[in-house]
Amino acid sequence: MNGIVYLTGAGPGDYRLLTLRGREVLERADVVIYDYLADPRLLEFAPPTAEKIYVGKKAADHTLSQDKIIDLLIAKAKEGKIVVRLKGGDPFVFGRGGEESRALHDAGLPFEIIPGVTSAIGAPAYAGIPVTDRTAASSFAVVTGHEDPTKGQSSIHWDKLATAVDTLVFLMGVHNLPSITQQLVAHGRPATTPAALVRWGTKADQETLVATVGDIAEKAAACHFKAPAVFIVGDVVALRPSMQWFDTKPLFGLTIAVTRTHAQAPDLTHRLEELGARCLEVPTIRITPPTDGYQALDTAIADLEHYDWVIFTSTNGVDAFFRRLQHHGRDSRALGRAKLAAIGSATAKALTAYGLQADVVPGAYCAEDLAAALEPHLSGKERILIPRAKEARSVLPDTLRRWGAVVDVCQAYCTVEASENGAVLKDLLARQAIDVVTVTSSSAVRSFLSLSQAQASDLDDITFACIGPITARTCQEAGLKKIVTAQTYTIAGLAECITDWRIKQS
Repeated sequence: MNGIVYLTGAGPGDYRLLTLRGREVLERADVVIYDYLADPRLLEFAPPTAEKIYVGKKAADHTLSQDKIIDLLIAKAKEGKIVVRLKGGDPFVFGRGGEESRALHDAGLPFEIIPGVTSAIGAPAYAGIPVTDRTAASSFAVVTGHEDPTKGQSSIHWDKLATAVDTLVFLMGVHNLPSITQQLVAHGRPATTPAALVRWGTKADQETLVATVGDIAEKAAACHFKAPAVFIVGDVVALRPSMQWFDTKPLFGLTIAVTRTHAQAPDLTHRLEELGARCLEVPTIRITPPTDGYQALDTAIADLEHYDWVIFTSTNGVDAFFRRLQHHGRDSRALGRAKLAAIGSATAKALTAYGLQADVVPGAYCAEDLAAALEPHLSGKERILIPRAKEARSVLPDTLRRWGAVVDVCQAYCTVEASENGAVLKDLLARQAIDVVTVTSSSAVRSFLSLSQAQASDLDDITFACIGPITARTCQEAGLKKIVTAQTYTIAGLAECITDWRIKQS
């Protein structure tokens, strides 16, 4: 039985501009065949078992010819696979979707077209340039800037196109920019007409160059403006100063390495991206089972009804504890009379997922403050369980023991270096591609330095944004120079800290 091919528009760049229908078919895909302009994060919507095949094409650099891409689509569909052909922008706007759909039709294979946001509209919009406006443009045309070289002669009627519509949008036209502008001027478009180039439109590394039809080719060459870019011609370009919104965000132009684990990184990444940053998720640590094979934690769980307090010092600790509790066929009811303390709001929130509310949450989120918040609730005779990372500091249990409590500290998980990311990290540092590194624990700092094999003096141009004073102290002890510390020790506080720092820098 044959499968089906979904010719799917991936949108203009920002992976969040994928349509709901596009995400739906990706989540069911057996095979994803994707282009150069499709954001790799889109592949995360596909099942882990899906086959992912890159067929990207850049100028003079084709992974596969178009004929071979079509053969691949047909072959995979004939294997009975659900195939998603992920194409930058919209498949029918210079996306060669017509060729692929005709070939599938001729092969007798089912297919579906899923439109995408074309860069012809998306890129100008992110640059604050509307393609139409009641005061400036009532019409627009989308034109290829890179015609099929085998056609012999141009099919663009320059004598009509140059003045026929108010706004012209050329796709894939950077290489031919001198020729395009010469044709426009030669056929009646004033050289003084506002014009703009938008590179990597809708992405955090978007670049915009504003000039006129008469001088934009020269200015683009002077600043080495490269593809992929959209070329916009028309009076609408002059509206940009009043409509800029994306490249005026406080963190726009900043590249930030997020070192949290893969499971935890998205929360911080999304906050920073909303503020305009380009985020690179490069986890320096990963979570593994405890080195004692859960022996201590299993013993504590078996004796859970005898504890007066259970103290959680991280969201990882919460999740690891309750996974192990469920492993033994038990749930939150097993906590019985025990009261709960959480080191911060995020950890307290993690408890709510299990139907529980923390009895104590300190105002400042570190072990010293948690101990101080607990002191009024303790008589000195309590039995206390702290399920946490193997590598955690001893200040909390030591303090509680001095006050007379019986404290059992159990490994719930371990943090180890994410050695698989070492090469990526070294490459980013070698290319000086990072402006800010976010660190949310001392172990993340140590692992960053170990994986990167960088000396502190090699990192003088990078700012380390720390979630709290303990992490900042680890940075200082390592000899790092540029350190900023969140005033509120949360992910939201860390994002706010970076924003305040950037505004002061500006």
